[in-house]
Amino acid sequence: MLVRPRNPLNIGAAVRAMANFGFRDVAVVAPYAPVWQEARSAVGAEEVFKSARAVPSLLAAVGDATLVVGTTAGARRNLDRDLVPLPELPAWLRRRKAQGRAAILFGSEKTGLSNEHLSYCHALVRIPTLADCPSMNLGQAVAVCAYELARAGAVPPRPPRLTIHRSDPANLQSLDHLFERATRVLDQVGYLKPKSRNATLIKLRRLLLDLELTNYDARILGGILAQIEWALDKG
Repeated sequence: MLVRPRNPLNIGAAVRAMANFGFRDVAVVAPYAPVWQEARSAVGAEEVFKSARAVPSLLAAVGDATLVVGTTAGARRNLDRDLVPLPELPAWLRRRKAQGRAAILFGSEKTGLSNEHLSYCHALVRIPTLADCPSMNLGQAVAVCAYELARAGAVPPRPPRLTIHRSDPANLQSLDHLFERATRVLDQVGYLKPKSRNATLIKLRRLLLDLELTNYDARILGGILAQIEWALDKG
């Protein structure tokens, strides 16, 4: 998932790298329209580009994912998330026993992923570059990550699952519905203070990720929040 990329050559290089290593699902979040059109006309990886999605928001890109990993150089940030070196990512995924759909986020060439973007991530991955030159070109970063995952066989192809079981992990869209409802309830009871509101909401989103809720858990918690919201509105 490419978040607000700025250079059509980088988009083309990233998509081609995905095609090189067998990855087919790409979404580009909030691309600048002329840049996106120029990138789509680039030679190479035409089949991947045909199915590529331009979406307005990060949630639209990862809403059906059950596991999200963000990429970062890790410099000058208080990450507050597990920072996994890229060579260890396949083993980390196996320990998590990842089910459903996983997504890897790559930020814009200029700013990387914002703190809000990172709050959607279960963990962060870092390519072990030298401290003197920590960040990489977007296309190169995608290529290195795709190669490492393909080499480890960490993302084997699997047929799409047509049945959603209540014991399956809740995807990001379900968690975001919980987040929005919890935000409304917390606003109504005065818990969210203007000065700390944004920081508190980022912590709340991370808490929902860390709980590793199933579909059933999300349904129960959503029902509880709905009842609280109804009672507050009535009272």
